[in-house]
Amino acid sequence: MIRLPVFPLALSVAAAILVTAAALAADAPPAFDVANMDSKTKPSENFFRYANGTWIDKNPIPPEFTRWGSFTELQERNLATLKEVAEAAAKKGDALKGSALQKIGDFYSSGMDEAQIEKEGASPLKDELARIAAIKDRPELASAMGRLRALGVDVGFDFSANQDAKDSTKIIAQIEQGGLGLPDRDYYVKDDADSKKVREGYVAHVTKIFALLGDAPEVAAANAKVVMELETDLAKASMTRVERRDPQATYHKLTLDETQALLPDFAINKFLQSIDCPTPGPINVAQPEYLKVLARLVKTVPLDDWKTYLRWHLVHYSAPLLSNAFVNEDFEFFGKALTGAKELKPRWKRVIGVINAGINGGAFASGGLGELLGQLYVEKAFPPEAKQRALELVDNLRAALKDRINRLEWMTPETKVQAQKKLAAFTVKIGYPDKWRDYSALDINRQSYARNAMAAEAFEFRRTLAKIGKPVDRAEWGMTPPTVNAYYNAAMNEIVFPAGILQPPFFSFTADDAINYGGIGMVIGHEMTHGFDDQGRQFDAEGNLRDWWTKEDGEKFKERAKVIVDQFSNYIVIDDMKVNGELTQGENIADLGGLKIAYDAFLKALAAKPGAADQKIDGFTPMQRFFLGYAQVWRSNTRPEAIKLRLKTDPHSPPELRVNAPLSNLPEFMAAFSCPPDSAMVRPANQQVKIW
Repeated sequence: MIRLPVFPLALSVAAAILVTAAALAADAPPAFDVANMDSKTKPSENFFRYANGTWIDKNPIPPEFTRWGSFTELQERNLATLKEVAEAAAKKGDALKGSALQKIGDFYSSGMDEAQIEKEGASPLKDELARIAAIKDRPELASAMGRLRALGVDVGFDFSANQDAKDSTKIIAQIEQGGLGLPDRDYYVKDDADSKKVREGYVAHVTKIFALLGDAPEVAAANAKVVMELETDLAKASMTRVERRDPQATYHKLTLDETQALLPDFAINKFLQSIDCPTPGPINVAQPEYLKVLARLVKTVPLDDWKTYLRWHLVHYSAPLLSNAFVNEDFEFFGKALTGAKELKPRWKRVIGVINAGINGGAFASGGLGELLGQLYVEKAFPPEAKQRALELVDNLRAALKDRINRLEWMTPETKVQAQKKLAAFTVKIGYPDKWRDYSALDINRQSYARNAMAAEAFEFRRTLAKIGKPVDRAEWGMTPPTVNAYYNAAMNEIVFPAGILQPPFFSFTADDAINYGGIGMVIGHEMTHGFDDQGRQFDAEGNLRDWWTKEDGEKFKERAKVIVDQFSNYIVIDDMKVNGELTQGENIADLGGLKIAYDAFLKALAAKPGAADQKIDGFTPMQRFFLGYAQVWRSNTRPEAIKLRLKTDPHSPPELRVNAPLSNLPEFMAAFSCPPDSAMVRPANQQVKIW
């Protein structure tokens, strides 16, 4: 489980993956399509609309989605491939016991056996519910919290293993705030109309889930109120997402005795014994003040209320695995109410999602069989020779960033030396791991989907904790190969591009350099820039949290970063909701830096081809096509409910702003499209962001 600053792009790509494109994406849309454009909109007024307006108007969001765009299109094509892989494995009845085919096939079969799942109802939780009901005292409460945490259930606080932020060669234990059912602590503490509506809907949903477990109506309602009150107390003690962006603020390396001192009324020894980690060694306690509040609540909140809370979180976590009554009620709130989705995804998509990324999903989730599924995926979709082609493009972008650092007027030579050292030390991972994860100790069969999924979560938890005290495995990946995403990991000082995204429309071997550099080139530059954004810049070439900047240069960076924070903080997106410029600053810095790096690399590629700069395609110059290629990567439509959720929780800005806002800072863009100085796409020169 990755906890140090890791920056997924919610976008990403890499180089000339010719075979992949041919194998997987014969039906993929072109990397750039003039038909997507809106000629009625001036590029100087709204470039996102100019590049994508017709596509936006002709592509309503399908009922099962909250957002539809280039990312979801590719995800759907990948899912179709994964379905073929899983169905073929499921049909192979003679697969060797313990093999990837056997485990993937059995897991998929169990998830598709709807009759058996309906028959089971909530019975897969029977034993765990009985253990919760049997809790007699506070020490047993601590043990129960540990057991649930080992199953992947988010109760009280998160306990995991992570690199030591100030000694990246070591893995230590880590405790973080957690235990909330809603997506963010702000939903519990803010008094705006939307937050109140969400809280009301949440209590109603919890009530219905308790009723499905067999509680009488009045008991279910009372239990839901208990859950809401306890979670609200935890939320009030939790750091905000903006506060958690500061890695120094979440680093407190303590001994076990010092950690226990923060939890005087919580039997942490019982918790640790229940997760088979009795002597974890030093622990990074990310939020000490949160633990103090948790300790007080453990002492003062009635034991029966804590049991109600544990019971809720167990079924909340497991609901997608249970019978349709639980699945549908879970979707009614967390799908429809929170995100605006109209229909539940087909069962096969949900099952593939759990196999690939675990019960809770997410870019960095690994509680399923992601690397087993990934092995079968890359055999079908991503040949080894594609890695080298991707690395070549990464090298071109690295050279461009090296040149930009050397040319920076605001940075002193002393800091430049350290920045170049860090850039040179970047590790690049392409496609899939060189060493696959070993799942041999995990037993998967066709008997119970819920038990398979929970066994996979428990296996991943044990695997993670086993790393404590051992050297860091720098070959390990934080995303599964089929994932449509990429990331920069500050502790590893690495940029990672899974096979799942190394395909059209992000890269196309039929497209010209301008389109590919505007797409995958910018993506690679984006991930590189994360090494030097407001968080990434605090880590050195070895991945240690260490200030390698002169004081003068550090202050200059903050001054320049504040300009981009202020720019985005003034954008109203929906109703009266604005972008959180502080929360999104790292991604915004990376978008702008990525564009600049990719554009420099593109110009070098263009200069190497005599006459290429004068050749128009579709009526556009190469420079214009670079920016059009970038903008069309971000084509999308998003439901209002999902927009509001993302504005509160997502460190990425909305797609339209990821196009228009960085471009409004680029004189190269303004020149390419002859934008008048007073146009919407041009920020005054004295307000333009100039960092990397």
